[in-house]
Amino acid sequence: MPLILCDVGPRDGLQNEPDTLAPATRAELVNRLAGTGLPRIEAVSFVRDDRVPQMAEAEEVVAGVERRDGVEYAGLVLNEQGFERLRATDLDRINVTLGATETFNQRNGNASLAEATGRVEGILAEVDRPATATISVAFGCPFEGNVDPGAVVELAAKLDAGDLVLADTIGVATPSAVRSLVERVHALGKPVGFHGHNTRNTGYANALAAVDAGAAVLDASIGGLGGCPYAPRATGNIATEDLVYLLEGEGIETGVDLDALVQVSQWLEGVLGRTLEGQVYRAGASSVNA
Repeated sequence: MPLILCDVGPRDGLQNEPDTLAPATRAELVNRLAGTGLPRIEAVSFVRDDRVPQMAEAEEVVAGVERRDGVEYAGLVLNEQGFERLRATDLDRINVTLGATETFNQRNGNASLAEATGRVEGILAEVDRPATATISVAFGCPFEGNVDPGAVVELAAKLDAGDLVLADTIGVATPSAVRSLVERVHALGKPVGFHGHNTRNTGYANALAAVDAGAAVLDASIGGLGGCPYAPRATGNIATEDLVYLLEGEGIETGVDLDALVQVSQWLEGVLGRTLEGQVYRAGASSVNA
């Protein structure tokens, strides 16, 4: 099974920005990313505007997307209300998420762990398109600290989704922990993905460890944007262009045009008016001068 890269910049990346971009600009980001050869893009999330104003008017973003063959467009939901909104769109994939701990679910979705699990199971039972289930704070929680890997495996076993993504939401994981947990979930017979943050500069090593352990999906965010509004000090995701540079250098084909990704980050830098966290778009895709 070829490795699938999913850019979550239009969703996880922008949701932590101080400014809210217009739906047309967010749709343009999705369209620019689609032009790089990325096989999957998480375009929007269907959440309450007052909770995450950066994700407001998701339907308008979807309407502005210029569909490309070979690109799968996804949306994220936390609950049944979000699911109904997504179901009314033509997005290709649903990503339904919950936290691995009691407190994170209370803070992020106003539900207990049991309630969040029930919600996700119910949504997955009704989906009418391919589905991803993401377990947030799978390696560490900002409120409860260390997370028992066995509890994550037990939770993963309950979720019947096409992809099961393990998220290092606050960037505390190290490669051995990632390798072990991905292997344990993979042993359940489930396609596994990894969503890494580079908060403590381990994100790229963790991504390689996940691939070595059998991960079929890697999330990343253009320019290294990202964070979680409900996870204190959760800084950006691993940068998509940096990850592509690393994977291709290691002989892992991605099918993504690195130069095109760099151009998207350069454009986004102008939109946001600041230097982004990624390094490859600043250093260049090659050390050889043209």
